[in-house]
Amino acid sequence: MGVNLKAIGGFVLLSFLLFAVVLSESNDGLLRIGLKKVKFDKNNRIAARLDSQEALRASIRKYNLLGNLGESEDTDIVALKNYFDAQYYGEIGVGTPPQKFTVIFDTGSSNLWVPSTKCYLSVACYFHSKYNSGKSSSYKKNVLSRMFRSVGNMEMLHVNYLGKSAEIQYGSGSISGFFSIDAVEVGNLVVKDQEFIEATKEPSITFLVGKFDGILGLGFKEIAVGGAVPVWDNMIKQGLIKEPVFSFWLNRNADDEEGGEIVFGGMDPNHYKGKHTYVPVTQKGYWQFDMGDVIVGDKSTGYCAGGCAAIADSGTSLLAGPTAIITMINHAIGASGVVSQQCKAVVSQYGEVIMDLLLSEVQPKKICSQIGLCTFDGTRGISMGIQSVVDKGNDKSSGVLGDATCSACEMAVFWMRSQLQQNQTQDRVLDYANQLCERVPNPTGQSAVDCGSVLSMPTIAFTIGGKEFELAPEEYILKVGQGSAAQCISGFTALDIPPPRGPLWILGDVFMGRYHTVFDSGKLRVGFAEAA
Repeated sequence: MGVNLKAIGGFVLLSFLLFAVVLSESNDGLLRIGLKKVKFDKNNRIAARLDSQEALRASIRKYNLLGNLGESEDTDIVALKNYFDAQYYGEIGVGTPPQKFTVIFDTGSSNLWVPSTKCYLSVACYFHSKYNSGKSSSYKKNVLSRMFRSVGNMEMLHVNYLGKSAEIQYGSGSISGFFSIDAVEVGNLVVKDQEFIEATKEPSITFLVGKFDGILGLGFKEIAVGGAVPVWDNMIKQGLIKEPVFSFWLNRNADDEEGGEIVFGGMDPNHYKGKHTYVPVTQKGYWQFDMGDVIVGDKSTGYCAGGCAAIADSGTSLLAGPTAIITMINHAIGASGVVSQQCKAVVSQYGEVIMDLLLSEVQPKKICSQIGLCTFDGTRGISMGIQSVVDKGNDKSSGVLGDATCSACEMAVFWMRSQLQQNQTQDRVLDYANQLCERVPNPTGQSAVDCGSVLSMPTIAFTIGGKEFELAPEEYILKVGQGSAAQCISGFTALDIPPPRGPLWILGDVFMGRYHTVFDSGKLRVGFAEAA
């Protein structure tokens, strides 16, 4: 969950898995952490529902070797735990001797944090392992400041030994605490003098019911809170791995004992088929790259034909994208949604005008400004954002309605254009836009689908590096429970990031479960290949 760390209705779980960790040494000399599954008490299903809702919201809002494995000292493997396709987490150790924690390995954030024994007032801390610096011989204080202050006629040195403070914002809350320094054990590797956060406040429900203790960020230093050097960077600097590459294999079968593996220093050829398609990192911070067109069934949507930014994020459970295209996808697969009155009003009042402008070959991005629902800044339409005289004195904007109307107009333009390109009649175009206005993704929860219709749903493909990466219905639909109690959820959720950073897609575990993913720090690139 990158913390941004990177944010939430929901899954109904009749039962779920709690895995115990068993260490084993494989015959290739690599340390593999085996996972054993244990049935969890059905009374915890309510907590599981809350957990998955909060985890999704936190993930979404956190954005305002090549070849064989090689020698054991160059490659490290950490097994991951599959929590019903919603969370993948593994075990690390902090301190000497190592104090064990389960963490989410999150490519969408860059800090390491675990709960602290100095966390007294957050209930979540009492349900998870806590780091005790007094029990570690390798612990070092992270001094915040040294300053002289006057006391009477004397100058006294004042030293703050608590450590510099830290806070990481989530969509539904935040964690806060202070930085400390200690050894961190990942698999059979020990990273020395790693700066990490001792969390002393965990107010979010995410941390109360989550199956993880903390988060280990695998993003770039540019987004690290407090300028802390990420664990991955220190692995490279300390010469613990041969190749600056790590890879994810996520097992989407929740019934299997193996949840997946993250391999540091390379990739396991048993985890993928064929060759990887690599694309360059376009902006350091997140593992961000350029993505092309999105295809529903055999039809191009045209939404990202001119290019969109995308992030490969192991900390996000679902696959998130702009509302306009996610609405089209969810409509195509029969997913439920909510009615947008602003959208229906735009289609009713301006639908025919929009079609006329499209047929007159007016640039789509200028249409909403021409009809007065947005302004055009030279590259895109933006909200009018008009401030009323009444609100001006209180510094309150009345542009919220304007934001919604502008967004609704731009969605309607996109939907109508896609239908006109398919030579649909004007009546069909208006009807289609109205249907989508009634199926806008619910911003507070997931979109349910009919489990009996999964096999008839279309494939959804994403163009990366000139290649189409398909997701079959059974891969993008999350099924929870069995028989008449089963519920099915769309793996697509809406996330709107405006230009210049957006439109932005977050390819989370739904995508990474189908495609083995390689993160190459040395060559600044991301690679995808079909998972084995």
